[in-house]
Amino acid sequence: MLRIGHGFDVHAFAEGRRLVLGGVCVPFERGLAGHSDADVVAHALMDAVLGALRAGDIGKLFPDTDPRYEGADSLGLMREVAALARERGWRVADADVTIAAQAPKLAPYRDEMRARMAAALGVPVDSVGVKATTTERLGFVGREEGIAAWAVCLLDDGRSVGGGEAR
Repeated sequence: MLRIGHGFDVHAFAEGRRLVLGGVCVPFERGLAGHSDADVVAHALMDAVLGALRAGDIGKLFPDTDPRYEGADSLGLMREVAALARERGWRVADADVTIAAQAPKLAPYRDEMRARMAAALGVPVDSVGVKATTTERLGFVGREEGIAAWAVCLLDDGRSVGGGEAR
């Protein structure tokens, strides 16, 4: 059987924080505001996986009211989400993320983001896609107030036609 999940996240820029996207520290004068490391890309992808699992969202699993998650490494949380999927009999078959950021330019970091998130999910790097776009200076992203990310994830329990064994 196959299941699809969709995730979305947004974070505002904040002074005095590092910018972490898809597990990669991207050189930029501002980071993103949030309880954890505010990795908007990882958060969107985790929400997509959790959606496909019908397990709520990252706020349910890792509430921002819990001090254990203050400053948390989002890829560490992603490993927990991947473990939950495996415990429930699912594997990530494919995932794709779109990042909307007017700045900074993200093309030089896409492959590293793919590799780091694939490793956290326990899947081959070719199972994770990452794209970046601007909003042509429209909206909060275009005004450089923050970054948004959308993600989709396909889970497979190995029983679908052609599903085969987990990679």
